[in-house]
Amino acid sequence: MLLPFPANPDKAADDSVEGLVLLGGEPTVKNLTAAYSQGIFPWPVEGWPVLPWFCPPRRGILRLERLHVGRSLARAQRQSPWRISFNEAFEKVMRACRQQPRPEQAGTWITPQLVRGYMALHQAGRAHSVEVWAGNELVGGLYGVAVRGVFAGESMFHTRPNASKLALLALIERLLRQGATLLDIQQLTPHLAALGAEEVSRREFLKLLKQEQAAGLQLQFGPKPEPAITP
Repeated sequence: MLLPFPANPDKAADDSVEGLVLLGGEPTVKNLTAAYSQGIFPWPVEGWPVLPWFCPPRRGILRLERLHVGRSLARAQRQSPWRISFNEAFEKVMRACRQQPRPEQAGTWITPQLVRGYMALHQAGRAHSVEVWAGNELVGGLYGVAVRGVFAGESMFHTRPNASKLALLALIERLLRQGATLLDIQQLTPHLAALGAEEVSRREFLKLLKQEQAAGLQLQFGPKPEPAITP
């Protein structure tokens, strides 16, 4: 059953709980698609018995024309011996993101429930991954959701320096070639800020989201979705 997401998250969100808009339900393909269309995403909270859905009061975004690539990263991109692919190992990327140590947080929001949900969304052609390979070894990557012509980045990982940043640059290049102007990064981090990302109000984000959706882009990312590793 499709969850009753609010038509206007800016008015419905409870900012005393980081922009909570809804509690409960499952991250099905229909629910995830509807949520991202409205600028809403699921974010499990440890100790909460049901899945919460949020549209935070502040949102991290990257206006793609403001992308800034520093000298060292540009050099790493030019000299990289690694292969970059799209949608070759979605579940492996997601599980690697789940295991990535993050000093700023004690646990992970990538629960088994979300792995199943986003894997189903991937198989439906709406969730995508970027992989960085050193030979047969997966050394970095990211995954996210593309709904109504807007890509929302969910998580990144790396086991070698700059690998996740090179995955992000490959994604941005793919988006730019298709006419996209916006990347939803949800939360601003220092290394994304160094690339030109910024934080805007929820109202401004929702305005930009609608503008990007109005362009009617049909984002494409390459190979057919991989089959699930696990049920």
